[in-house]
Amino acid sequence: MPRTKTKLFAGNRLQHLRKREGLTQAAMAGQIGISLSYLNQLERNHRPLPPRLLQSLCERFDLTPAWFSDTREAHTIQALRETMADPVFKNTPLPFAKMTEAANLNPDLCKAFLALYRAYSFNLERDSNTAEPLAPEPYEAVGNWVQEHKNYFHELDRAAEEFYEFLSPGEDHPEDALVRHLQAKHGLQIVQSPEMESKGLVWRIDQYKRTIYLPHNQPHESTLFFLAQIIGQLEQSHLISQILRREGPRDHNAQELARVYLSNYFAGALILPYGRFLHQAKMMRYDIEKLRRFFSVSFEQVCHRLSTLQRPGSEGIAFYFLKLDIAGNILKSFSANRFSQARFGGPCPLWNVFRAFATPGQIQVQLSQTTDDAIYLNVARTVGHEGSSYSDRPRQIAMVLGCAIADAPQTVYAAGLNMEDHTLVVPIGPGCRACGRDQCSHRSLPVSGRILDTGNHARGVVPYRALPE
Repeated sequence: MPRTKTKLFAGNRLQHLRKREGLTQAAMAGQIGISLSYLNQLERNHRPLPPRLLQSLCERFDLTPAWFSDTREAHTIQALRETMADPVFKNTPLPFAKMTEAANLNPDLCKAFLALYRAYSFNLERDSNTAEPLAPEPYEAVGNWVQEHKNYFHELDRAAEEFYEFLSPGEDHPEDALVRHLQAKHGLQIVQSPEMESKGLVWRIDQYKRTIYLPHNQPHESTLFFLAQIIGQLEQSHLISQILRREGPRDHNAQELARVYLSNYFAGALILPYGRFLHQAKMMRYDIEKLRRFFSVSFEQVCHRLSTLQRPGSEGIAFYFLKLDIAGNILKSFSANRFSQARFGGPCPLWNVFRAFATPGQIQVQLSQTTDDAIYLNVARTVGHEGSSYSDRPRQIAMVLGCAIADAPQTVYAAGLNMEDHTLVVPIGPGCRACGRDQCSHRSLPVSGRILDTGNHARGVVPYRALPE
């Protein structure tokens, strides 16, 4: 299958850039050397943005090509496809081309429509005795908010990096530097308590005794992260509150969850400071195991940090990152590229993240193609700890990190793969309800919104097929 070059329609970002710079269409057209009518066509998405003009815009306004990516539109289109698969829309089918046009020309209207549909869906699930309709879950609201920021929060990230330089751990392990800082600035001592695990706590501050209690015999990378969390809570709460007041979710519960998320974000950025981490990631070709050993952190901490490398002018590879359990429940989901998780139903069983459960601790590499024809390199592995006793039931967790095939050669995981030969690329979908792959033998239920034909004269790999739209 030959690789096709995707056209870049960047009308929304062009218009946003022009207004940000306080320019009229005529003034911007003059600065980048094109006609007024051509710029007007670009802003209306009647014409794609050519590579030559993209380079000119980046040089003139000190931007990178990633700033003009159509990631947000891709996520919107995927959400529209899944939403329109609901049987409630069976009498008002919307072709894919129309969804694409709507996402490009009316992104705010699409956002409002999707929010309305989410509210409608939650309302259907409410108890019949409930008088008030349910609002969208705070967890989902925070996830959408983080996604809008591409999982990168510049002020907090820079604050964490500056704090790391202030600590200057040098030859010492960062954990020792954090312990010294907590003792020197806050008068807090660290005590490991065997009772913490039985209480379901990962840390607790006793202000009266000036003591931080941590679980007994936990991995050092967990201790490092928890200490960074505590410092973030003690010293960055004002900055976190500023971010939330300015642009955070409005719902109280969503705000509180967002506060927890930002505290965790600061902790991850502190133990893996942006500049140092990005430099090593490039040097090591994004080898997660090498990065884990170099920084003395966990596999999950490296994966999560790799999904945040979107600092303007100093971007790393745009990764998506998902963490899920063996039942397919998604525990974390962030995406800095076009990939979008299934919003309804479970993830596709053909995804290599599920194969990872059959080979614990081993990395699974896969090339996959989503229904929008984008191809990704996926790296999956299980994480977690072994049981401490026969009665212990440790949670089985796996995660997958993925990047666009165009970025794959920058990683060690592309070694031995033929990026031009797509015959072994695995087709994955957004969940059976919204997936239009009719010949898939892994389908668990019919695609919604289309007429089914069970076939009187032939039987296929599944006992039904959907007629073409």
